[in-house]
Amino acid sequence: MIALIDYGAGNLRSVEKALAKVGADVRIFKNSEGFENAQGIVLPGVGAFDDCVNALRHQDLFNPLIKLLKDGKPFLGICIGYQVLFERSEEFNSTAPGLSIFKGNVVRFTQKDAYKIPQIGWNQLEFTKPDCPIFAGIPNKSYFYFVHSYYPKPDDESIVASWTDYADRFASSIWKDNIFAVQFHPEKSQNVGLKMLKNFIELCEKQKS
Repeated sequence: MIALIDYGAGNLRSVEKALAKVGADVRIFKNSEGFENAQGIVLPGVGAFDDCVNALRHQDLFNPLIKLLKDGKPFLGICIGYQVLFERSEEFNSTAPGLSIFKGNVVRFTQKDAYKIPQIGWNQLEFTKPDCPIFAGIPNKSYFYFVHSYYPKPDDESIVASWTDYADRFASSIWKDNIFAVQFHPEKSQNVGLKMLKNFIELCEKQKS
């Protein structure tokens, strides 16, 4: 069973449908009851950093999520679900501390005349970790779909699984042990996105066995 976290503002249904399409048994969670029984956790997101963090606290998911991540539960963060792994965000004068699994802040793209912000559309990933399991079978410099104005800036660049260039060069995905997170939207990225989600589901199944 894959736990899909519903904090009230994510693009939940499209992620649920994509996970189901690649064979996942998906259960939506709005609180922590039974949370620990999941094989893996997916936190999708659109919207604001503070909204996500505050909703996780209100729904009694904030601390249980931190515990499961530290206990080694496979996790996939998407967009805001990636950003909240860090300490703080510059978005909308954000004040809520993130999950702080990793050191670093979420920053806004540098304003440049040649680039529209937010970035909306397809862009390439330059892989830095060829052995990253969620990217198995996906060619380097494949295109994925992005919608964002902000991105995490990890203090420890050794966790970066791919870089992408837009107005800045930014960490478009990370991987550290059981934790995977991406700035793009795999559920909107057609075949490569579905392949990535399938890889994550297979990883969760292998860990259980």
